[in-house]
Amino acid sequence: MIIIRMMGGLGNQMFQYALYLQLKALGKEVKIDDVYGFRDDPQRDPVLEEMYGITYDKATDAEVIDITDSHLDIFSRIRRKLFGRKSKEYIEETGIFDPAVFEFEDAYLNGYFQSDKYFKDQNVLAQLRKEFVLMPDEVFTSEESWELFRQIRETESVSIHVRRGDYLLPGTVETFGGICDTDYYKRAIDTMVQKHPDAIFYVFTSDKEWCEKNVSGKKFRIVDTREENDDAADLLLMSLCKHHILANSSYSWWSAWMNDSPEKTVIVPKKWLNTKPMDDIYTDRMTRI
Repeated sequence: MIIIRMMGGLGNQMFQYALYLQLKALGKEVKIDDVYGFRDDPQRDPVLEEMYGITYDKATDAEVIDITDSHLDIFSRIRRKLFGRKSKEYIEETGIFDPAVFEFEDAYLNGYFQSDKYFKDQNVLAQLRKEFVLMPDEVFTSEESWELFRQIRETESVSIHVRRGDYLLPGTVETFGGICDTDYYKRAIDTMVQKHPDAIFYVFTSDKEWCEKNVSGKKFRIVDTREENDDAADLLLMSLCKHHILANSSYSWWSAWMNDSPEKTVIVPKKWLNTKPMDDIYTDRMTRI
């Protein structure tokens, strides 16, 4: 059996679920552990079922304990002290695609697996595009959302994702900080305007004050849907834009992936993280600057 440890926010969970489907397509017995990855993360919960109605085979507590050799009985503790732990845990060390993940028959996969190379099967791609789609009337309840929906469809719309907030906190800023700065957004906007002179920019962020000072102007709209489920509303609106400027965030990565238009332009930072290589998070459709 293969068990995938689910953890992180919405975008990360989408990557882990995509790998789950790919492994099932390869004939593997696969389950998801959506408990242990959230026990020490009070800010996040498993959300795929609530947001998309997605269900998956869930690993039991006993199955996780068994595959990671985490039994707490006295005999298991003595055995581990004498002979070492016999865990089948695979820890993803970098963001580089590892084809060995597809070779396991028994493993506890601990990582984010942020690359479309982990889900290349055409049936899997079709299922993801079906399951990750939210319909406007399922999400929008406010006049603001419907008006943004109309504007995005009628303009040469470009989504800009600005993620600050948790990216500035100690313990996180060392990994994510300093990459998508004002210089990155200026260069990305200039590049987009050169390709699409009629571009209208829709800015998605939780730091509206910073964006008003640094990412604003006549052709900019800072998005505020006034929705209770703003994660779902923002992701849907971002995906509906014709072009995209991403933050180094899996959330905005998926918004661009959901836009399957051959005409789209997607601009991304040339470096994704400060702490490890992430070359395989980039797709052929992306322009790195």
